[in-house]
Amino acid sequence: MPSNGIKFTVFNKPWKFDMPALAVHIARLGFDGVELPVRPGYPVTPENIGIELPKAVKILADQGLVIGSIAGPTDEKTIVACSENGIPIIRICVGTLEDETYLEGEFRLQREFDAMVPLLEKYGVILGLQNHYGRRDVCNAMGLRHIADKFNPKQIGLVWDAGHNGLEGEQPETAIDIVWSHLCMVNLKSAYWRLISGPEAELSKWESYWTTGRRGRAQWGRVADELKRRSYSGIICLTAEYTDEAAVDQLIAEDIRFARSLFN
Repeated sequence: MPSNGIKFTVFNKPWKFDMPALAVHIARLGFDGVELPVRPGYPVTPENIGIELPKAVKILADQGLVIGSIAGPTDEKTIVACSENGIPIIRICVGTLEDETYLEGEFRLQREFDAMVPLLEKYGVILGLQNHYGRRDVCNAMGLRHIADKFNPKQIGLVWDAGHNGLEGEQPETAIDIVWSHLCMVNLKSAYWRLISGPEAELSKWESYWTTGRRGRAQWGRVADELKRRSYSGIICLTAEYTDEAAVDQLIAEDIRFARSLFN
């Protein structure tokens, strides 16, 4: 681990291995830990979390790995399990519903988080809200900050995602400044917009293409410089999201080497 205290984790969504095989694989890739999906089809599910999460913690620890966060439910059972197993963050993406305006959705989310705060405070777990590009998603730093601003960052924190931020064209230094008071984790991935219609099409069509940290719009070097300038010490999660899914092992190995070089 770098002397600045940063832990590099990886979202192990691409690898539906059993836990012993997963632990060996992640350690070989060069990470300090994982963000664990608590979802159907993975070793730890919402139904078995009380039994399987402690096992996962031990198996990963045997390979020198930690669980820095989970991506899963936000119910009391999950919060308690995270607390009992030393997992500090539950990450979720936030957005509005089809039948509500943006501000109505923001108010609804705040009411939902109001109800969760007592449990989060009691058990010492942070709910991390992540930005995500898309029509109904909270896609930028100010959107996240506006939702979280009324809350104590020890209960409602922000997970700033450099990849989604890059697709939206927000400058990383500005975004980090906006979320800084509530920042609990940084996601590193990168993408760019790819033209999929002909150059003279009546209406152009674009799609996101998820690539490595050196090649996308997220500008990892600028992200690292700003986080170092602010003495960030915490989790940086590489989310292993690539359009070329078959090359995930090769690409994530390249990305963790690049990320470490930026912070060391």
